[in-house]
Amino acid sequence: PGWRQRLLGGAPVGVAEAFLALLRQQVYARDSSAATPYSLETGTKPPVGGLLAAAQVLEAALARLAVPLAALIEALAALLEDNAGEMDSAARMRIDSVLRGLERRGVLQLQGWRAMLASLGGETPGEYVDWMGVERLDGRDIDLGLHRHWVDPTRPFAEAVAAPAHGMVVTSATLLDGSGGEGAGDGWAAAEQRTGACHLVRPAGRVTVPSPFDYPALTRIFVVGDVARDKPSQVAAAYRELFLAAGGGALGLFTAITRLRAVHGRISADLEGAGINLLAQHVEALDTGTLIDIFRAEENACLLGTDAVRDGVDVPGRSLRLIVFDRVPWPRPDILHKARRDASGGQARDEMLARLKLKQAFGRLVRRAADKGVFVMLDKALPTRLLGAFPPGVEVRRLGLAEAVAETRAFLEQDQGE
Repeated sequence: PGWRQRLLGGAPVGVAEAFLALLRQQVYARDSSAATPYSLETGTKPPVGGLLAAAQVLEAALARLAVPLAALIEALAALLEDNAGEMDSAARMRIDSVLRGLERRGVLQLQGWRAMLASLGGETPGEYVDWMGVERLDGRDIDLGLHRHWVDPTRPFAEAVAAPAHGMVVTSATLLDGSGGEGAGDGWAAAEQRTGACHLVRPAGRVTVPSPFDYPALTRIFVVGDVARDKPSQVAAAYRELFLAAGGGALGLFTAITRLRAVHGRISADLEGAGINLLAQHVEALDTGTLIDIFRAEENACLLGTDAVRDGVDVPGRSLRLIVFDRVPWPRPDILHKARRDASGGQARDEMLARLKLKQAFGRLVRRAADKGVFVMLDKALPTRLLGAFPPGVEVRRLGLAEAVAETRAFLEQDQGE
C-alpha cells in the first residue's frame, strides 16, 4: 500500500519499487507527450542510468522468490499423491485449486517478469514487442508497467486453442472488413489473419450469410464536408444541430476524450433547453453500462461516447436513430500498434482497422427490421477506400452541414410519420 506515493515522492522501498521508479523516469524522459494529461509510453532503449542494474537486482530477487514457491508446489503435489487413498474429494479440490493458482499467478508471472528484465540489456525475442508505460488519469499517474505482448497474438491462440480443438467456429457481423469494396473482394485474407486461421494446418472453411435488413431503404450515410474538424466550436455546432434535427435518439462518437468533453460543454445547455437529455461517457459519474441502459430506456436521449459505446452496444428501436462520428477512427499509433502494423500490412492494416470500427458503429443503427437511422461522418477526409465498411447498395453522400441537417430531419420525420 502507498507505493505510488512513495515513487512520486522519490522514496521507493524495496527492489521492485526502485526499478519502477527508474522505469517512470525513463518514460517521462523519452515520451515527448509528458506535458499532456494522457498516458505515456516509451521503448526500452536506450535505458536511463541505473535502470539495467536495477533490473538485474530485481530479476535476482524474483529468482530467489521462485525457489520456495517451487518447493511449496512440490510439497502440495506430494500431499495429493501420498494421501490419494485417504483424502476426501473436497480437500483434493481445494489443494488442486491452490496448485493451479500458484502456477498461474506465481510461476508464470515470475517467468514472464524475469524474461522481460533479462531482455532489457539485450534483444527482445522477435515474436514479442516490449515497452514501458505510465498509465494516467486526468494527468495523474495511476499505474506503471513493463509490458510485453505478442506481435501476432493469433499464434499462441492457434497453438493453445485452435490446434487441439476437434472443430471451431469463428463468427461475427464484422469478421469481414469490406476491403474489396462493393461487389468485389471481401477481406477474407485479413479475417483469417486476425482470427489465426492462417496458422492452421488445414485451410478454414468460409461462409458468408447475407444480412436480412434492407439497408438502402432503412439507412442514410452522409459525409459532411464544411465542418472544420480542428475547430471545436464548429464541431460542437454540428453535433447540436444534428441532434436537434433528430429530436434526440442520437449517439455521438469520438476518437478522443478531450474532444468529447469539449463538445459536451458547448451543447448540453442547448439540448437541455430543447428537452433533450444529454448523457456523456467520461463526464457523468456513472459507469458505461448504466449510461447505455438510460439511453436505451429514454427514446429521445442523446449519448456521447468513445470505443466502449461503439462496439457491441444493442439499442433497438427509435432510441438510436442517428450516429454522428467526429473523425475517421484511425488506430492510435502506440508502440504495440506500430509493431503489428510493420509486421502485417503497413497502411493496409490501418485501413482495415478503421473500416472495422466504421462497420461496428454503423451496425448499431439497425438491430431489427423496423429500425431506421442516419449515419453522419463530420470528417471530409474519409477516404473512398474505407467505404467498403458500409453495406452494399447504401449510397454515401458528401454534402454540407445544412443539407445533412435537413435530410436527417426529413428522413427521420418520415419514419415517425409511418
